[in-house]
Formats: sequence, structure tokens, C-alpha cells
Amino acid sequence: MSVPMFHTLGALQIPRGMVWSDEFGWSRVEKSLEYSVTGAALIDAGVRLAGRPITLQGEVEAGWIRRGALTALQALADSDPTGEHALVLADGRTFTVQFAPGLAVEGKPVARPELPVESYPYVATVRLITV
Repeated sequence: MSVPMFHTLGALQIPRGMVWSDEFGWSRVEKSLEYSVTGAALIDAGVRLAGRPITLQGEVEAGWIRRGALTALQALADSDPTGEHALVLADGRTFTVQFAPGLAVEGKPVARPELPVESYPYVATVRLITV
């Protein structure tokens, strides 16, 4: 069985070399700790139902995305910032996501082209959250 060359966000393809950089930087369990006036620990815990960050990130050495694909991602983020999208990672895992608050899509060209064409490579970051 071959692994797909891309992650997909709806109909858009994202190179699989853009890795999920914060995959292990989140916990479903939210806890808070306070102390009562008697000194006893008061621990409150709950399970988060959504909001897990999925940041797909390229590097200078790997995971480049073409300018045309980056432009399409930016257009989708701008036109439908709160819409829900199906994200399928190249390894087959699926999530329902929306673009994260703040700067959801950013990219820098690999070099400094004066007039970059649609196929020019960029190092990009795409910030999503599960819903």
C-alpha cells in the first residue's frame, strides 16, 4: 500500500512533507489547581471536546508548497474563516477542522524571486484547529 503524496484540506492538496509540528503539544485533559483556605488542593479537571491545534509546517530543507497551492489556501482562509473543512493527513487520519484564529496561513519563498510563478516553492505554515 502506498502512502499518498499529499494531505488534503477539502479539495486542496498540501504536501505531506509539511509535518504536524504540534501533534504532541496538546492534551485533551484540562486541569486547574487551587488551594483552599485550609491548604487543601482543589483540583478541577475536564475533557476538551475540540480546539486541538493542527499546525502543518514546512522547513527550509523539506515540505515545500507551491505558490499556487499556498495562494489557494490563503483564499480559502480569507473567504471561509469559520467554515468546517475535512482534513485528511497522508497517513489516513481524518479531522474536521477550521482555520485557527490569527494568522492561519503564512509562507516565505525558498529564495527571493522577483516575479514568482505559480509553481515556485515556498516554506509555509498552515494553522488549523479541530471542531
